[in-house]
Amino acid sequence: MEVAPASSRGDSGPPSRSEAAITASREVLQGISKLAPGVTSKLNLALDCALVIAASAISTVYRTGWDQIPLVVCIALGVWMLGARALRHYDALSEGLFGELAVTLVLVGSVAVALKVTHQVAGHEHSGVGMFLLITWPALWFVRASVVAFRAWRHSPPEHVLIIGTGPLGRVTGEDLRDTNKRRHVFAYLSWKDDGKQRRLPAPVLGRWDELENTLKQQAIAEVYIAGNPARNGEAMQAAIRTCERFGVPFALPAYGFRLSRARPVNGSGFRDGYMHFLNVEHKPFQMVCKRLFDIASSAFALWLLSPVLLVAAALVKLTSRGPIFFKQQRVGMHGRTFSMLKFRSMVINAEELKLKLMAQNEATGPVFKIQKDPRITSFGRFIRKFSIDELPQLINVLRGEMSVVGPRPPIPSEVAQYEPWQRRRLSVRPGLTCLWQVSPMGRNSVGFQEWMYLDMQYIDHWSLGRDFNLILKTVPVVLTGKGAS
Repeated sequence: MEVAPASSRGDSGPPSRSEAAITASREVLQGISKLAPGVTSKLNLALDCALVIAASAISTVYRTGWDQIPLVVCIALGVWMLGARALRHYDALSEGLFGELAVTLVLVGSVAVALKVTHQVAGHEHSGVGMFLLITWPALWFVRASVVAFRAWRHSPPEHVLIIGTGPLGRVTGEDLRDTNKRRHVFAYLSWKDDGKQRRLPAPVLGRWDELENTLKQQAIAEVYIAGNPARNGEAMQAAIRTCERFGVPFALPAYGFRLSRARPVNGSGFRDGYMHFLNVEHKPFQMVCKRLFDIASSAFALWLLSPVLLVAAALVKLTSRGPIFFKQQRVGMHGRTFSMLKFRSMVINAEELKLKLMAQNEATGPVFKIQKDPRITSFGRFIRKFSIDELPQLINVLRGEMSVVGPRPPIPSEVAQYEPWQRRRLSVRPGLTCLWQVSPMGRNSVGFQEWMYLDMQYIDHWSLGRDFNLILKTVPVVLTGKGAS
């Protein structure tokens, strides 16, 4: 009698070496795909890793000899990969050239610090870190700048735009965006009352123009193109403008009554696509670049300076209660885009389930949930919440570009779903770690929901870089003393 092979008998014995190798290879490839999605990102990752390996090896040979190369290269590559993963360095680029180069500088600095510590522990007087920096900084910056330029020319992460108007102007606008602006994706159309049926539109029609408010509530729209004729759709266009202003969503109006093929205005910098573009905040491009560079520099420095506090807090969170060290929660960012906000876990692991049972005890007004003595908070969690230590991992969100140091606090989706239209305007800027309500004389947890919203609107309407620095200076003593926290 023949004996069936183990695979056909459903035997679950240990896998062979070849199967284990195939499985390991698949896991590595999956990990690389998560770290660097897309061909361009993978090429960028390969070039960066090659430069890090070469620079760390050369700097080690230059100062300490050949025997330390394997250890130094492994540490340098490990720190680079971990840092790139934490900061999503190879995800779709959205920071612009200066932001990308600043994040690259942070990663290079992290590897240099790790190499310096490694050589000191090994007892080497000379580490060769200077040689490492001399090689990596210009080379990695050149690679990153080339990738940014290539993606700007080829493709970049698209933003969703909505077009109101399915007539000839709306159709041509959608086609122009589709064919010439890779950063913009026409998400959908809304039609005017007198628009006829169009079959050649580059995106689906969701409904009539009066559904704009519901659309903005449900979708993260970067800009609304109001492609109408003031003579026929003037009243509806005005209503659409008011809706965009209440929500804080940028919008564009036709600059001309006619489409131009060859003729160009004498000063056409603001009318390249035939539209005048409007923002609901004062346009300060230079200050915005400085704000982002400050976010990157300050968050990177703070993570390095507070690393002992972060390590101790992480260990105590793990030792004092069951569950993971970090708590990831979906929050709503700029223009309604969601992201995972990081915090040290300060509550029991089933806190979200218990929240439903505690809703009747909610002491906050509006859609926010707060209880002065929340039973879900652990003993150590109460301490780290009082001094805002639980918020420190959000410095990683700041480095990623999902948050800023100063800005309205990011809400959770269920709260945003209950916002009134005017309250959604707080989503028109990047959320932050601190804002006006957190330095309020009444205390962070004593500010009512309506007052909180008004303070955020005040910050948005009067924003400046100097105001941000002033808020940071006011926040430091509030955090150190635990004033107004619970």
